[in-house]
Amino acid sequence: MSSTAADVVLLLTVRGETLAVAESLTGGMVASAITAVPGASKAFRGSVTAYATELKREILGVDGSLLAARGAVDPQVAAQMAAGARKILGADWGIATTGVAGPDAQDGQPVGTVFVAVDGPLGTLEGSACGGKVEALRLNGDRAEIRMESVRSVLALLLRELAGEQTGNERAQDTERNGGF
Repeated sequence: MSSTAADVVLLLTVRGETLAVAESLTGGMVASAITAVPGASKAFRGSVTAYATELKREILGVDGSLLAARGAVDPQVAAQMAAGARKILGADWGIATTGVAGPDAQDGQPVGTVFVAVDGPLGTLEGSACGGKVEALRLNGDRAEIRMESVRSVLALLLRELAGEQTGNERAQDTERNGGF
């Protein structure tokens, strides 16, 4: 169990909010990290592992013309995956991973190209018109290392977004009430 996953579950639980996950290159590893946390069922709604490109369109609602033009390894695809998971699984927050873990390049993108995304309640994320944020990663290492770093990165992105929504005083009060965080 990762401490970041535990922090995400704790903060979501304190806030009374829920999470949905859409994964591609991580193949269920994000959901596994979250569900390894005791009490995760209070916040975790579920996940979709859309490894095949057409499933991103058919299940998560990613724009087919976007997929045709840019492929599955794209920041907008990641954003739409997070939003799609959030919508179809009925969660307050959605996160997503898409990228190339190797051994070969995909969609013209080199191994180690990864996009992680978070989609939250509308208007809550500063500087975002649609409630979402995407980070581009250029990762080194073998397939396993790229996948593990993708999991860590998407959970860290979500944690930053969740924590960033509270003022310092609100967060301190939550921390005191919940035994430290």
